Amino acid sequence: MDNITKKIPGFALSLAIAIASYYIAKLWLPMLGGATIALFVGIVLGNTWLQQPVLAAGTKFSEKKLLEYSVMLLGATITFQSIQQIGWHGVLFTVLQMSCTIGFAIWFGRRLQFSEGTYLLMAGGNAVCGSSAIGAIAPVIDADNEDTGIAITLVNLMGTILMLLLPVIGTLMWGHNNELRGVLIGGTVQSVGQVVASATMINQGTVVTATLFKILRIICLVFVVSGFGYLHQKKQSKVSDTKLSEQLLAKKSSLVPWYVIGFLLFCVLNSLRVFPSQFGTLCHFLSTWCETTALAAIGLRLNLKALFSQGKRLLAYAGGLVTVQVVLAILLITLLF
Repeated sequence: MDNITKKIPGFALSLAIAIASYYIAKLWLPMLGGATIALFVGIVLGNTWLQQPVLAAGTKFSEKKLLEYSVMLLGATITFQSIQQIGWHGVLFTVLQMSCTIGFAIWFGRRLQFSEGTYLLMAGGNAVCGSSAIGAIAPVIDADNEDTGIAITLVNLMGTILMLLLPVIGTLMWGHNNELRGVLIGGTVQSVGQVVASATMINQGTVVTATLFKILRIICLVFVVSGFGYLHQKKQSKVSDTKLSEQLLAKKSSLVPWYVIGFLLFCVLNSLRVFPSQFGTLCHFLSTWCETTALAAIGLRLNLKALFSQGKRLLAYAGGLVTVQVVLAILLITLLF
């Protein structure tokens, strides 16, 4: 009971920021979305007036557990039938786009001498689904809070930039072709909310295509989390320390964490039409609020001094990754569609 009481202040503050951000987005900044606003409000407050230790337990709980719940609930909002609507060329585009994005993010991150946590989280966040992917990957690779906070901040910033730029780029490249503009947005932009907001700037036809491609990327989350977990364990297993090796062996059974298994189970059951339509709507609602509250907590816990200490390298990393993503997507669309 005492442990729960310690978490209340930080959780309540994170939820309050999430609620305020929701209404700010609804009334004044609908294109940014409540989740992105909650992250930046949390960063401002957490690095100015709200640095009290009493908030730590609650914000840590909100950051870790709520993102995990959000990932699991996301499975009840998608179905495997979506793949049939995309076709083989759409599947091939998504696999190549995600694989190359991940490969470049890892290679470039190593060249810039970032930690494993930073470059794997950046790779997964950009290739799959932003904050949700980062939240799913972080525990599997033992990423620390600093790496997680930096990755989520950068991925949301990059997603916001792409959200605004891609409708313009897509129109310049392919005119009024809704399918190709939708593929570009759905195959590149980071979070679900940013994909929908970006495609809405064009028209409803683009929203449908972009959402389908985004769903396919989310389905691939299971493989990305499992793959990154394997890479991390393989790297750690090279350490000769016997005690560490024993710890790693004990963790082999958790290569795929519970929330990813839950995500996959929900996705399978939803594809089999087990759930009523209202259940998917409820899960989407809960997943959105879990993510928004978690991002508020992450903002409160993010140390801006640590972020700015790596400023030039981080900007080079983020800028290079975004540029490669967009150029690669345009090239693949030109070749495959």
